[in-house]
Amino acid sequence: MRLRSVLFWLLLAALLVPAGLLTYARWAQPPGGTWLRVVAFTPWAVPAYAAAIGLLLVRVVLPGRGLRLVWLLGALALLAPLAVHLWWFSPQLVGANPPPARDAAPLTVLTVNSLRGEVDALALVEAATTADADLLVVEEITPGELATLERGGLAEGWPYRAGQPRAGVDGTMVFSRLRLGRPERIATTMDSWAVTVSTDTGDLRLLAVHAWPPTVPARWRADHHAIRVAAPGADLVVGDLNATPDHQPVQVLAELGLRSVAELANEGWQPTWPGNGEYPLLGVGLPPLVQIDHVLVGERLAALSTRTVAVDGTDHLAVVAEVALQ
Repeated sequence: MRLRSVLFWLLLAALLVPAGLLTYARWAQPPGGTWLRVVAFTPWAVPAYAAAIGLLLVRVVLPGRGLRLVWLLGALALLAPLAVHLWWFSPQLVGANPPPARDAAPLTVLTVNSLRGEVDALALVEAATTADADLLVVEEITPGELATLERGGLAEGWPYRAGQPRAGVDGTMVFSRLRLGRPERIATTMDSWAVTVSTDTGDLRLLAVHAWPPTVPARWRADHHAIRVAAPGADLVVGDLNATPDHQPVQVLAELGLRSVAELANEGWQPTWPGNGEYPLLGVGLPPLVQIDHVLVGERLAALSTRTVAVDGTDHLAVVAEVALQ
């Protein structure tokens, strides 16, 4: 009996301590890098609180004497933070989604972080071909990867390009079936670009972005400030923001009218990192845990659909989104 009680308290603590930290981090948005990384995992508090409530309710219904009223009150008390997290999460499942204009031609966007050029370039071309992507935004693209993409038929499918490959993590490029204007550099640490995309019904302003991870909070904030400065007038913000919908910079972009296609289409949480089992735990690759790669649309575009796609060689899942003019 004593062992069962110890196990109960250990399990309850294992659920509530991280859940409580996630609640605090999401609510307070503390400035430290560790806290910024904690915020990324906010949605995981929902199953933690739900499991803790279930554990307490088990104690309520178990036969024999016990503090049943205490366990019941504890379960009821946990409904409050659970409700708060469900409220934070709810925009990804419910909400208004303005329809596209009648006969508006869909535009398909694919974005992926290529992990310092280690992505399987031929698999990436195949994924973009399968998705019938009009725009392909690649972060961390290197000269070697670009050469492999070219050999795989990139230029034939996407003849227009903006940006440039660079060694390491710095390169960001846009490949397009549609004519692109002259790109303008956005002042992020790694390359980000603003470029005009010419469509049959007018020009769209695309921001292809890559923000520094929150391991260096000052640089992360500076990059998001640069993206925010470039955001007014943008129709698409695409790339690796190294921030989730629970981080303030993404919320600020939403206030500026740039919202996730996944959220607008009510298609739910779509985590993108870590992908492809790149980080094994006890011999098993971790599933995607956080949603840091995004396709955001401005008020001129309607969100049609979005999904994630695995591409070998990178620790990110690619994001494929379909949009159209309203």
